[in-house]
Amino acid sequence: MSEGRIKEFTYQISWRTRGRHPGRHASAQRGLGMEFRGHAPLISYPDPRRIDLRQTLRDPFDQVWVRIFNQKSSIPVFVVCDLSGSMGFSGHMRKLEIAAEITASAAWSAFRVNDPFGFIGYDSEVRDDWMFTSSTKVHGAFDLAERLAAYHPGHVPATALGEVAQFLPRERSLLLLVSDFHTPLAQLGDQLATLIRHHVVPLVLWDTAEYRKLPEFGIASVTDCETGSRRTLFLRKHYRERILQAFEDRRDALEKLFMSVDMPPLFIEDAFEPDDLTEYFYQFVAA
Repeated sequence: MSEGRIKEFTYQISWRTRGRHPGRHASAQRGLGMEFRGHAPLISYPDPRRIDLRQTLRDPFDQVWVRIFNQKSSIPVFVVCDLSGSMGFSGHMRKLEIAAEITASAAWSAFRVNDPFGFIGYDSEVRDDWMFTSSTKVHGAFDLAERLAAYHPGHVPATALGEVAQFLPRERSLLLLVSDFHTPLAQLGDQLATLIRHHVVPLVLWDTAEYRKLPEFGIASVTDCETGSRRTLFLRKHYRERILQAFEDRRDALEKLFMSVDMPPLFIEDAFEPDDLTEYFYQFVAA
């Protein structure tokens, strides 16, 4: 995967990272930044470069004072990706091809601001073969994205999201949660609760071929991607409208669930545009 073809997006956070490594995000760590934090005695913070003469001269006990600042620090960025059967759906594009584009874009965007990037894939279990350890070495992530684009999942459900948290660092991280979220809402709510201490951005991958471009009349054979079961449907206008309404109701229910845990979703249909993700962060974080 060529760097020249990968588009980056701009992301930001509204919380202070505790990361010790230099980066571009607001931090609670003391360091050589520009954000003034206060004063401390030289004996407590032995950095003569930061001596504040005015504060020192005003001290009646002749104590030497230094200015202390917060540094800018890095944050871990992860793509947590659903690898279940439904993610193999192919309409305008295969959903996993879009997931691969998101992965490559996220890795490149993190690399450009010195943030470590990691990847965790799951279906009915957290997959060891789809684990990329958090790193600032971007080419390994590109290789994984190429492998992801070519991956064809079996008939397996997405039930292991609740197990992902144990593979994440203790440090608060930015998680791009990539899935079509065709999961029972009660189960999904319990799974999201395990990730609540991280900054989670749900990226909902849908394809209009799933529901908008169905014929108004005819016989269609459909397969449940996660169970492998087949079913024959007699489509007619009224039935098609019911399917469309079911997806609209599902969208509303997902938005309500995500907003209840302070995780505004971004719906991505048919193609991924990095600028949409940039706009998402300006809308929900910068504001």
